[in-house]
Amino acid sequence: MKILTFGTFDYLHPGHIAYLSEAASKGDLFIIVARDSNVRHIKGEAPDHTEEERIAALQEAFPDAQVRLGDTEDYLRPVFEINPDCIVLGYDQTLPPGISEKDLPCPIERAQPHRPDEFKSSILRKNHS
Repeated sequence: MKILTFGTFDYLHPGHIAYLSEAASKGDLFIIVARDSNVRHIKGEAPDHTEEERIAALQEAFPDAQVRLGDTEDYLRPVFEINPDCIVLGYDQTLPPGISEKDLPCPIERAQPHRPDEFKSSILRKNHS
């Protein structure tokens, strides 16, 4: 079964690891990493780590996963290329602007939070500023 996840994964932390491990327990893990330009567009600022650095960290942590960059023009292109059986989102993750669940080719599940008061990218980013 193909399990698709996606995110920015800046400062890969235990919350990310728990989310991706939970997703991987359901089948073959595919990870789409947000492009730097898309992160700037959606979040209003660039990630601290480049897309290449974020991919390398994920490949090291999840060597059996297929890790790829998102598309700069069409958020759904890699989703339809992978054609997953299920998408697993983080507990607080939202879909990209303009995308709704009805646009997706499969069901969505939510991962359980993992100490969100401690391991959340926005908290870690502040601590590294």
